[in-house]
Amino acid sequence: MPTIYDLKPKFQQLLQPIVNKLAQAGYTPNQVTISALIMSIIFGSLVALFPANTALLLLLPFVLFIRMALNAIDGLLARQHNMETKLGQLINELSDIISDTALYLPFALIENTYAPFVIIFVILAIVAETTGILAMVISHHRAYDGPMGKSDRAFSFGLLAILLSFSTPTYLINCLLAVLMILSLLTITNRCKAALSVN
Repeated sequence: MPTIYDLKPKFQQLLQPIVNKLAQAGYTPNQVTISALIMSIIFGSLVALFPANTALLLLLPFVLFIRMALNAIDGLLARQHNMETKLGQLINELSDIISDTALYLPFALIENTYAPFVIIFVILAIVAETTGILAMVISHHRAYDGPMGKSDRAFSFGLLAILLSFSTPTYLINCLLAVLMILSLLTITNRCKAALSVN
């Protein structure tokens, strides 16, 4: 099923000059991954502390974009410059789950959102990523199937942040969250199928 993840190759091409400069400067993929993780935790904490701050909500799409860029950069650094390690894979997978939780769970504290929907969505996101990882155990291929993968979640919550900052009616916000939950369930199903279908 189509997902924003399909655009990753073109996005990586745009980031190639940055990757080359970081490699020349001696930066490692793990440093990039941890930087994205720290940024996510700090910003998510700010949203949790100041859930009514419109400026933070408007800034979130840019933070999510930077996080996606850093996530692409660490992979390119690892593959292109022979820096792939088991520790790097572990840090990468764990940081994705922690970052998602840190950035999205604070939405439960925002007045116009229905907190249980946000919490359920975050749980489903964790399950989706865990399913993708388990696919490696079963089929030796990481499952990235959508329609609600990491990039799709970032886009959706960036949009949600913008809608919230412009006082979008509560029922529309929660309808969007309900749709995101349904798409997350479909993602989990698709990743299970992908894991079981590979010979």
